[in-house]
Amino acid sequence: MRQIKACGVFIIKGNPIDEFLLMIHPDRLDVPKGHVDPGESEMECALRELQEETGISEQDITLLPDFRFTLEYNVKPKRFGYEECHKTLVVFLGRLNQPDQPIVVTEHEGFRWEKWNPPHKIQELTIDPLLKYTEQFFAEK
Repeated sequence: MRQIKACGVFIIKGNPIDEFLLMIHPDRLDVPKGHVDPGESEMECALRELQEETGISEQDITLLPDFRFTLEYNVKPKRFGYEECHKTLVVFLGRLNQPDQPIVVTEHEGFRWEKWNPPHKIQELTIDPLLKYTEQFFAEK
């Protein structure tokens, strides 16, 4: 089975968290993320995709060390002719340095800021596990 990897950055506002960023797709909500290019590290991919999809640069955020969310699941992506693939998703955590940072949408229908109010029920496959992991990460700090 083909192995694919996608990486992204989960963007939060506030300390403690007040809101988090979700990108609007036609059929779901997601974090800014995308597939790793050949020779690219997970972090390079995550930061590139963040910039491409939101206009947020590495300088606009503070990455939280020790946060690395990983999830594995099977998908049938259009880009591979709907062939079943094993996907690894890696997400890092970034806090906006300026809460009024403009978001420039380039690849999605839009975006929305969601209030941080766990437990969340947004999207069972990837978003809810990421939010639960984030909640546990901060509970342990």
